[in-house]
Amino acid sequence: MESAPLEFFKRLLDTPSPSGYEEPVQNLVRDYLKPFADSVETDLHGNVIGAKNTSAPLRVMYAGHCDQIGMLVSQIDEMGFIYAQTIGGWDPQQLIGQRMVIWTSTGPVPAVIARKPIHLLTDEERKTVVQTKDLWLDIGAKDQAEAKELIRIGDPVTLKLGMEEMRNGLANAPKMDNTTGLWVAIEALRRADKLNCALYGVSTVQEEIGLRGAKTSAHGINPQVGIGIDVFHATDCPTMDKRQLGEISLGKGPVIFRGPNFNPKVVDLLVEAAESYKIPYQLAALGKPAANDSNALQMSQAGCAAGCVSIPNRYMHSAVEVISLEDLDNSATLLARFAEMIDADQDFRP
Repeated sequence: MESAPLEFFKRLLDTPSPSGYEEPVQNLVRDYLKPFADSVETDLHGNVIGAKNTSAPLRVMYAGHCDQIGMLVSQIDEMGFIYAQTIGGWDPQQLIGQRMVIWTSTGPVPAVIARKPIHLLTDEERKTVVQTKDLWLDIGAKDQAEAKELIRIGDPVTLKLGMEEMRNGLANAPKMDNTTGLWVAIEALRRADKLNCALYGVSTVQEEIGLRGAKTSAHGINPQVGIGIDVFHATDCPTMDKRQLGEISLGKGPVIFRGPNFNPKVVDLLVEAAESYKIPYQLAALGKPAANDSNALQMSQAGCAAGCVSIPNRYMHSAVEVISLEDLDNSATLLARFAEMIDADQDFRP
């Protein structure tokens, strides 16, 4: 991977973007798009839309959501401890003992989230799965007044951010879901050349709370072809059910989905692009609507020929989501070549 795109990826991972608070990441996306996109726009919902060859009648949209799961400050108690609601789908067990950051109007405030030590838990408490409402954030404040000088109700909270590289080209970070998909959507737009279609790379907002940004941006673009780009569960680690999820491994290429959510001609062309350009890929089956932006794309306006390309991810919705940087690179190349292979009058009706 080239150094500039890799640096952009790392900056995205370092920047908070819980659903509803995506502006800092969207600012980075806009700046990155400007040198190579024919147009860069931000709609009223906050989706950032970069495009090339916009005069072409056949419109192709790549959607990578920029938001991450997070928390939202809901109460500051008399001792200065802070309680929060979740934004998106958390496993509360993942939060215990984590370093967190509260993102205030005056800057980030470090915090930790925990519960009482195991030495003090009763036998019944040890057997009970902790609930988010029973966890609190500690910023080191001496009382409520000090905490309120820094923190306001509604301030967003994330895990402490940052990427760590590992062996064999792997890397871990919070918010790989879906910084990977966002990066691929924008990088595929940058790499695509000699287009016969109009290509839109969209950084969508609020996927984690209901695919909201994909709905609004697709309504504005009205694409005939739309690809949702996200992460999918890697099964090359213990306890994963390969019978249902399939054989999905880090480093073996992007995942192309087949199933009722996905237009068969789009799927076939994705596979053809991968095989023609010798890009490794993996197939996965999904018998229901996807829980990502490809779901919203398929149902936009009068319908869209939808597809889904995903980056394999271990430990999704945790502080240590693991991906392969090679998979990331190959995903962007696959989608750039896919767009270049689309004819101006291609018919994607099944």
